[in-house]
Amino acid sequence: MDTIASLFSFITWPVSWVIVQFHKVYGAIFGPDTGWAWGLSIVSLVILIRICLIPLFVKQIKSTRAMQTLQPEMKKIQERYKNDRQRQSEEMMKLYKETGTNPLSSCLPILAQSPFFFALYHVLNGIATGKTIGVINEPLLASARHAHIFGAPLAAKFMNSSETVAALGASLTDVRVVTAVMIVLMSFSQFYTQRQLMTKNVDTTVKTPFMQQQKMLMYVFPVMFAVFGINFPVGVLVYWLTTNVWTMGQQMYVIRNNPTPGSKAQAAYLERLTKHVTHAGKVRRRSEKTIVKAIVAKGRDRNEFERKFINALNKAGLAAQADGTVVKSVAQAEVETADGAETTSTAAGAAARRQQPKRQSKAQRQSGGPKQAGGTTSSTSLEKSDEPQDAKPAAAKQAPKSGSGTRSKAQSGQRKGGPQRPKSPSKK
Repeated sequence: MDTIASLFSFITWPVSWVIVQFHKVYGAIFGPDTGWAWGLSIVSLVILIRICLIPLFVKQIKSTRAMQTLQPEMKKIQERYKNDRQRQSEEMMKLYKETGTNPLSSCLPILAQSPFFFALYHVLNGIATGKTIGVINEPLLASARHAHIFGAPLAAKFMNSSETVAALGASLTDVRVVTAVMIVLMSFSQFYTQRQLMTKNVDTTVKTPFMQQQKMLMYVFPVMFAVFGINFPVGVLVYWLTTNVWTMGQQMYVIRNNPTPGSKAQAAYLERLTKHVTHAGKVRRRSEKTIVKAIVAKGRDRNEFERKFINALNKAGLAAQADGTVVKSVAQAEVETADGAETTSTAAGAAARRQQPKRQSKAQRQSGGPKQAGGTTSSTSLEKSDEPQDAKPAAAKQAPKSGSGTRSKAQSGQRKGGPQRPKSPSKK
């Protein structure tokens, strides 16, 4: 470990300078020789490094998404060359090269912060051996050697002898208890981070070398931390535990808000998004619009969870648009229009039922003519009703001279087969 750390000695000076600057701030609050001042300085160093690595982390996410989009093609290659492992690997590497993806992209943050890790190890190892390094001079060296975290010196290791630990002003039991607890927490946080990635944020419908790689890392990294952790100083354990906790929280945020398509995390996310959109009637956040836009753009290539999301919106009378927004569907608008028309028709019918029919006169009742809609008689019946009652017997006497059809036309003032004759007023 010392040999590897010496390879990164060029970065020792900036790392020690950053720690000293943070120590000045925390030393003014907790005291310069306390473990809180030096321990929080190391934690702040981790936070600063991880903030600087955020662009690299974003690039890692994009590369991981690219790997996810290639999974259908990977599945085809697996099915085509399932009996030829060598040809299958060659075709996979060819696919990676054509699309510009890298299956090792998930290791980029770890590789990027490795120089800082080994530089910090080099600084703390110098403190343990009593050597000034970087900007840490003799007064700062003495202060760091007296700093303890829960009774364990910053430079103490699990494998140190009792004499070495005693020279740092601590007991071997305290050092081994503190280091053992930190190693367990460090290994567990690494295992949990990788496990939630495998169980929640990976499309399990396709078995790819990428998944096998992630599964291997889930078990290999915790074992590596446990093995190498017994040789890490307490300060390095503080550094690595802090960066693992940061990674775990960062991973949980990404899984919750930007899940991998086809994963269990996406199913949970789309379920929450469905409740939110159907309740509010629109998409509010930009990240949600981006995901809805991607789902709409897939068309028939949507997975099971995405189809359920679209169907749930349709049942609620909503439709997802190509720009990521959600509006009322055409069917819902037609239903609302029909409901309004039906309400208007119902009101009109009720008003018509409330309107009383006009009362007929005695002449209209005796004529017995056909009634029109609304309770009124036809024009012929009205004209006949205006005739005096004495004219009716005369008309009745002339009726038997012709047939029933002729009688009917004669009464209505019609001429058979010729032009109509205007009616003359009846004589009393």
